[in-house]
Amino acid sequence: MEGHYGSHEGHPRRWFILAVMGMSLIVVMLNNVTLNVALPELSKDLGADNTELQWILDAYALVFGGTLLLMGAIGDRYGRRSTLQFGLIVMGAFSAWVALAQNVTTNEVIAARAFMGLGAAFVMPATLSIVVTSFPRTERPRAIGIWAAMAGIGAPIGLFVGGWAVQYVDWQAVFMINVPIAIVCIALTWALVPQSRDEQQTPLDPIGGVLSMVGLGAFLYTIIEAPNHGWTSLETFGGAALSVLFLGLFWTWERQREHPMLPMSFFREPGFVTGLLAVTLAYYVMFSFMFTQMLHFQLVRGHEALDAAVRFLPLPLGLMPAAGNSDRLVALFGRAKVVGSGLMLVTLGMVMFGSVVDVNTDYWVLGLVFFVLGLGMGLTMAPSTGLVMESVPDDKAGVGSATNDSSREIGGALGIAIGGSVLNEFYQQSFQMPEGIDASTLAADPTTSFPAAVRLGGELLAQGQPVGAALIEAANEAFVFGMTTSASASAVISLIAAVIVFRFMPRATFGEEPHEG
Repeated sequence: MEGHYGSHEGHPRRWFILAVMGMSLIVVMLNNVTLNVALPELSKDLGADNTELQWILDAYALVFGGTLLLMGAIGDRYGRRSTLQFGLIVMGAFSAWVALAQNVTTNEVIAARAFMGLGAAFVMPATLSIVVTSFPRTERPRAIGIWAAMAGIGAPIGLFVGGWAVQYVDWQAVFMINVPIAIVCIALTWALVPQSRDEQQTPLDPIGGVLSMVGLGAFLYTIIEAPNHGWTSLETFGGAALSVLFLGLFWTWERQREHPMLPMSFFREPGFVTGLLAVTLAYYVMFSFMFTQMLHFQLVRGHEALDAAVRFLPLPLGLMPAAGNSDRLVALFGRAKVVGSGLMLVTLGMVMFGSVVDVNTDYWVLGLVFFVLGLGMGLTMAPSTGLVMESVPDDKAGVGSATNDSSREIGGALGIAIGGSVLNEFYQQSFQMPEGIDASTLAADPTTSFPAAVRLGGELLAQGQPVGAALIEAANEAFVFGMTTSASASAVISLIAAVIVFRFMPRATFGEEPHEG
């Protein structure tokens, strides 16, 4: 079954292959977010503190993002189907271990999440590179659009699935969900997916792989930890310096190699650079917004985890048709106009949210914002991803896919870190302590922590003190101000991205030969 299917004929079972790759991709995206809604239950069951909870989330993202480039290169060299299956086995095995363990500890969950991140780094680049090498060039835009739609809806679906599991089973069920999907994907991959690899048999670049892992890992760690240490702290500056050092060494090393893992010549392609930038900034907005909205729905509006997740559904309802049909729009108007318009829709959604939402805003307004954001994300992600993949040769499809995936991870991490920091900063600035409450007598400081303020207000109400309601109201108003300010900041980011895309993204349409512009 091994072989490469070129630009003209494609694999005869390519649409089935795309369906299997979509299922495999959803496993990766589910793990990015499903655990977010399980943290309260997990904290109670394991006795985990805030730092441990943070690492349960971040261990996955850190290992996943840090190893993507190397795992994409391994797939190109040794076979993309094999690396995909290995990654699914790793993810499924460690998910089953946590789900079935009787007395699992916090450290064991953190370790399992790290190994699941490693498995995901094998899976995600392989899915897109297999899609690219299975389809003829004329059909790739549609296939990549569908792939991008699956990547985009994975996070909202993850919130829904995680909310259902926590509400009706327990937090360990969040891990069990991965197992049957992984088993089905492994079986279907074995039956349907051809082996493909770099036909040039280019040797691996282990030094470049290590430099990329350390550089990307340090960069992601610095972003993740910056809100805790402070953006101007010594730790943040030290982490940033370390990441710059190793990424600089990686750049220098790759330029000198006869067979580099990631050829630096790719970055001379305007399509490659602008495609990566558009994906990074779109994911910045999406993950920043989703992060704040889970807190909004659960803590401000009082919804259970599943009810909160259901309210995200307008986002994938907008994203899926936009991404799946973006190739037709690109054929008519060109990439730059479609991607730029998508980013303008994202900007519009964030401006709407930042200007009209308050504590009592009807849900239909929020749902409209989610739908507009989904439309914009769909029009942005699919053509941008296709442009990145068209800018690299098929033999480097795994590395090209991994670079695209790294941009998603970096954008998402930046969105959560910076968006959360903006929210917290403006929450603290606008919080007004109600009269009749002495902050020094409270168990926590409500002026610095919104969840703590809501909890303290509930405790006061339980003790028969009506001032607890005033505390919750003050916290809600301060949170919504911080949340809308964060959305307004995201609007500025997406507007800048749109201007860059309109100005610099190649205007050629999908389906043309690569390296045009």
